[in-house]
Amino acid sequence: MCEGTSKVTTAVSDLLPTLDEADLARLDAWWRAANYLTIGQIYLQANPLLREPLKAEHIKPRLLGHWGTSPGLSFVYAHVSRLIRHTGQDAIYLTGPGHGGPALVAAGYLEGTYSEIYPDVTLDEPGMRKLFRQFSSPGGIPSHVSVTTPGSIHEGGELGYVLVHAFGAVLDNPDLLAIAVVGDGEAETGPLEGSWKGVSFLNPAHDGAVLPILHLNGAKISGPTVLGRKDPAEVRALLSGHGYEVIEVEGDDVPGMHHRFAAALAEAWGRIRTIQKSAREGEWDGTRPTWPLIVLRTPKGWTGPAEVDGVEVTGTFRAHQVPLSGVRDNPAHLALLEKWLKSYRPEELFDSAGAPVALLREQDPSGDLRMSANPHANGGVLTRELDLPDFRDYAIDVPAPATVRAESTRKLGEFLRDIYRDNPDRFRLFSPDETNSNRLGAVFEVSDRAFMERVGPGDVAIGPSGRVMEVLSEHNCHGWLEGYNLTGRHGLFATYEAFAMVSASQTIQHGKWLEEADHLPWRAKVPSLNVLLTSTAWRNDHNGFSHQGPGLIQNVLTQRGTVSRVYLPPDANCLLSVADHCFRSRSYINLIVIDKQPQLQWLTMDEALEHCARGAGIWNWAGTDDGASDPDIILACAGDVVTMETVAAAQILRDRLPGMRVRVVNVVDLMALVRPKDHPHGMSETLFTELFTDTVDVVFAFHGYPGAVHQLVHGRPDADRFRVRGFIEQGTTTTPFDMTVRNKASRYHLVMDAINNARRLPQGATELKQWCESQLARHEQYVVEHLEDMPEVHDWSYPS
Repeated sequence: MCEGTSKVTTAVSDLLPTLDEADLARLDAWWRAANYLTIGQIYLQANPLLREPLKAEHIKPRLLGHWGTSPGLSFVYAHVSRLIRHTGQDAIYLTGPGHGGPALVAAGYLEGTYSEIYPDVTLDEPGMRKLFRQFSSPGGIPSHVSVTTPGSIHEGGELGYVLVHAFGAVLDNPDLLAIAVVGDGEAETGPLEGSWKGVSFLNPAHDGAVLPILHLNGAKISGPTVLGRKDPAEVRALLSGHGYEVIEVEGDDVPGMHHRFAAALAEAWGRIRTIQKSAREGEWDGTRPTWPLIVLRTPKGWTGPAEVDGVEVTGTFRAHQVPLSGVRDNPAHLALLEKWLKSYRPEELFDSAGAPVALLREQDPSGDLRMSANPHANGGVLTRELDLPDFRDYAIDVPAPATVRAESTRKLGEFLRDIYRDNPDRFRLFSPDETNSNRLGAVFEVSDRAFMERVGPGDVAIGPSGRVMEVLSEHNCHGWLEGYNLTGRHGLFATYEAFAMVSASQTIQHGKWLEEADHLPWRAKVPSLNVLLTSTAWRNDHNGFSHQGPGLIQNVLTQRGTVSRVYLPPDANCLLSVADHCFRSRSYINLIVIDKQPQLQWLTMDEALEHCARGAGIWNWAGTDDGASDPDIILACAGDVVTMETVAAAQILRDRLPGMRVRVVNVVDLMALVRPKDHPHGMSETLFTELFTDTVDVVFAFHGYPGAVHQLVHGRPDADRFRVRGFIEQGTTTTPFDMTVRNKASRYHLVMDAINNARRLPQGATELKQWCESQLARHEQYVVEHLEDMPEVHDWSYPS
């Protein structure tokens, strides 16, 4: 051990004394009260304090909720509150076990936070009755820890994310401790199994700490759990192999469990303090610390009915949800419920008015130190604006459209580099080992990759002081950024387009969080979740069909307009404008889709600014539309490769059918297509008519699935006139042009669609269609004949 260890240990014992009788009385009373309130939420709609004998009409008509994990969650919460009260530690509490919602609602209620936020849920008997009635009821609150729960940054409904959110919350947050309770059911999920590695990226000098508490109660909804049934030695080996020092607490005896867990928590907190002190006072050699982790083994449904109808309940899967069913119609069950509730001695816990007694209030930390009131769990109140450089300084000079070719995301990388430089404690990039691949490598000029494991002499831009987050796990990257955002900081998640679907459920869940938070005035707006998709479906000329899929666009489109934003910048200057806007925004999911490979540049920076501000615009230089009258056909596009194909199609029509009036419309903000009443970005009817008229047919080349555009233009004038060409699940290891051919979105397909749907056909249209068909046949033969001619086949610009 380092020299400072004994000093810190002494300080810890001074701050957090051994559990004495007074502390024990407070702890146990608070735990009993939390358990009582938890059961009340599940069962009672009246008579909340049992001031009269329990009757059938006091029971909810439908019993919903999850009891089994709740007493363990409340037990841990009580002990962490004691730690905070004695030490002043800044801490938040994240729970992964199932739907332990009533336990965390009960905690917020006992701490007084719930009534501060929801004044109608008062700290008295009528307020308790309302607290019970709203739980798992229509128009009330859900059974899981959700956005309505004070102190939560973590939805407990979908399992697997408690650790990634906890680690994201403490990055660049040196004084914060995230208590992350992992349920043994959650521990079986893929995302959770992959998230123990967070300690390999946590720097004790400038980051906070995560204390995982693996709560093993042995069962899930209908059977045993894997870790719950494993030999404890195997569990220790698994967790120590991930880099943790395991502290174990087991039992169901009270007060013995209070004493044992208090000692374990003090030991864990002391080790955390020792690690941080060493790192922050220059006594650390930069190697990864061995962080503490607590394994807590308690019976499922602890303190509940041991048996019901002669069948064992406590300690089994039967305690998972509602251990006593049919209470209204079964007098024996009703009596058992009354006995169970009275076992917590509510008359000792709540005064004559129904308010928590002084003994309970003494257990609570004060003010913002209450975990249900901690500002980090309402991160918008702590958010500081980014110090953003002027994105115009990174512009590409475009003397004329399509005369310059560049990697658009490389310019974004330069922008990100300087954001890192100017915001050393509130901006991070998260990417699955793809920062350089996605052409964002300029960030390594100012920051290494974060890495706390061994670093070899051949490694590049990697080490313990780094703040660029790379790990080959979309779940980790996405979840870390969510935790970072929800505690008030800014960032970007960059990944390959097809593999954004690995974490798509996280995107959806985060969107639901933001949607619900929008209805809660006490939830402050947080930095947006910014997602950059590169290595897109149309440009995977070496990885093949597995890497070709634009599905995340579809998922984000289904989110409410209050949170969903999808941008398809066609070039670098538009990308820079969009990125600046996204980094300034709050409480959105901003999805930006653009490829990383060299691509044609279309607009000057001034033109890009105007284009992005409108969301869509007519590219007069690309078409033959004079604006004096409606065009014969409109070629629209959204997405970089399909934009190139659309401009090429317009050029073919201009060269071969010069008498045909063709308008080219590019869309950068996909939500601009939606009606204003359906999305705040939706363009007005007037602007929509200016771009698309009300009657002219539109051939729309789209980056994603064709159905998305039909969904977006629903309700617009004569929406059936939109004919969309997009990705239709046709792919292989091939060139970008071949991808457009396979998906019937090439320039030749667009030209033929234009001819088939034009209002007026100049002479030569039939011959042009035949020529397009011959070009497609020629292309197919070309690919076959040149299969081994790599330079030719991989020339993405063929045909010229």
